[in-house]
Amino acid sequence: MAQQQRIQRIILTGAVAGITATGAWYGAGLKARQEFKQEIQARRDATPAEKIAQLESARDSLLARRSGLERKIADLEARKSKETASNGGRAASTGQERR
Repeated sequence: MAQQQRIQRIILTGAVAGITATGAWYGAGLKARQEFKQEIQARRDATPAEKIAQLESARDSLLARRSGLERKIADLEARKSKETASNGGRAASTGQERR
């Protein structure tokens, strides 16, 4: 009898935990969809000046990303040229040479 109650309690606990987790996951999905719809509506309702400001902000972030990538490329090329110079004019054999 005690063994059966223990099993029932474990099953009930697992079921409650599963229902709680599923509800939390579903609610988070609903909230995300609602926020997405609100964001889309805000974009539609934005004035031309607000739209221009949003586009300028996006442009600034893209330019910042571009400059960061250009800096990384320059560093990589400098390192590669330094490595080539230290190897007497031949490229190091790393197995990743350009083709």
